[in-house]
Amino acid sequence: MAGDGVREKLSAWLDGELSTAERGEVAAHLEVCEECRRELDQLQRLDAALGSLEAAAPPRLAARVLERVQPRRRYWWQSLALAASLILGIVLGGTLARDFYPYHPAASGTGEDLALEEFHDFPQGSLGAVMVSYQADQTDEINGS
Repeated sequence: MAGDGVREKLSAWLDGELSTAERGEVAAHLEVCEECRRELDQLQRLDAALGSLEAAAPPRLAARVLERVQPRRRYWWQSLALAASLILGIVLGGTLARDFYPYHPAASGTGEDLALEEFHDFPQGSLGAVMVSYQADQTDEINGS
C-alpha cells in the first residue's frame, strides 16, 4: 500500500473504523515506513490532547444561545407600516421618473418609431440607449452602410 493511501487512513485506523484487511495492511505499512509512523504519532498526541480538554460549557450558555436564536415578536402594525412604505416608494419613484422623462408623442410615424423616440432621453448606458443603438445598427445593415 502506498504511503499516501495509508496516511489518509491513519485517523480511521486510530479510531478503529477500518476493516480487518485494511487494518492489517496499514499495520504492515507502518512497520516499514518511518514517515507514516511519525504521522501516526502526531495524530495520537493530538487525540490525547483533545481528550484531556474539559467538556463543560460555561453556565447559562444554552439559555443565552436560545435567547438570541428566538425571533423577536413583530406586531401587525409593523408589517403594515413596511408595506405602506414600499407602496409609497413605488408610487413616488414612478411619479419622479415620469417628471424626469416626460412623454412627448410624435406627430407621425409607426408605433416602433414612437417607441424608439421615447428612449432618446435616457442616460448613456441605459436600456433605452442600448435599444436605440441596436436599432441604428439594424438600419445601417438594411441600408447597406
